[in-house]
Amino acid sequence: MALASAASASELRDEALEMFAALPSTIPALTDNPVTPQKIDLGKALFFDPRMSASGVFSCNSCHNLATGGDDNMPTSIGHGWQKGPRNSPTVLNAVFNEAQFWDGRAADLAEQAKGPVQAGVEMANTPANVVATLNSMPQYQDWFKASFPGEDDPVTFDNFAKAIEAYEATLITPAPFDAFLNGDDNALTDEQKEGLALFMDTGCASCHNGVNIGGTGYFPFGLIEKPGADVLPPDDRGRFAVTETADDSYVFRAAPLRNIDQTAPYFHSGKVWDLEVAVAIMGTSQLGTELNDDEVDKIVAFLGSLTGEMPQVTYPVLPTETLDTPRPTGEVVPN
Repeated sequence: MALASAASASELRDEALEMFAALPSTIPALTDNPVTPQKIDLGKALFFDPRMSASGVFSCNSCHNLATGGDDNMPTSIGHGWQKGPRNSPTVLNAVFNEAQFWDGRAADLAEQAKGPVQAGVEMANTPANVVATLNSMPQYQDWFKASFPGEDDPVTFDNFAKAIEAYEATLITPAPFDAFLNGDDNALTDEQKEGLALFMDTGCASCHNGVNIGGTGYFPFGLIEKPGADVLPPDDRGRFAVTETADDSYVFRAAPLRNIDQTAPYFHSGKVWDLEVAVAIMGTSQLGTELNDDEVDKIVAFLGSLTGEMPQVTYPVLPTETLDTPRPTGEVVPN
């Protein structure tokens, strides 16, 4: 029996390795952005610094809270002037492995993504010039930028601000039991999780949710087989169409990465579904044309639990002190 079980686990692993890959053991290389300890420390400070917002209230961590799964666990985020954003905030954990950033893929990488919320009127409502002025007003930040971008005559730039955040976010990797299973540990998953993995592959979930991040690559219509109701798929958010202005991209979104998914409710770009079992059932109906029964849903959800990984140790940084030259916070709401 034990030998048969081992053979079964080995066969399941071989099938899984055709669709998925384990997390790497080192920080992945970034395009045109060498990762150094100095840059990581700078990026961490910037990630947690609310003074990067116009109001001095919101930081990257506000919407991508590392204490709550790398997101804010809200349907849509609250930003500048207590405005509500249009979409659910994705987790920052393992986001470096996504093909592109944001639900519609409008940012090619994490550096480009970091610039977006800073300038969005409903999020941090700041400007590149004001961010740079804020950073230059604090000598410690100037020193940290010089150490992080050596050889540059003027290292305190908005581009370098984004590159430092990208370097820090690239460290936010969460190895999970599923990675141990892919790497050869037959006992890393429970029997129920193994059955859920088999179902996840056999029913077609893995056709969209695959690779290192179990998603985060490829764009697909939400409602490929059966379009969900407006309570799940708001009719005024046409997804990737806003980026490409191509009719075929209406209601098309990047496949959600599923690592740590049981920590990041509510679900979908609309943030309308709080129950992971309900979300799995909706995906079965809308994307696969399959009515999953309760037992199948339970097993798939059990497998998804094996994607919840070990968080990197996060110590809250002590930030540079403001000076009289630091721009003052403002709560003025400017129409978008």
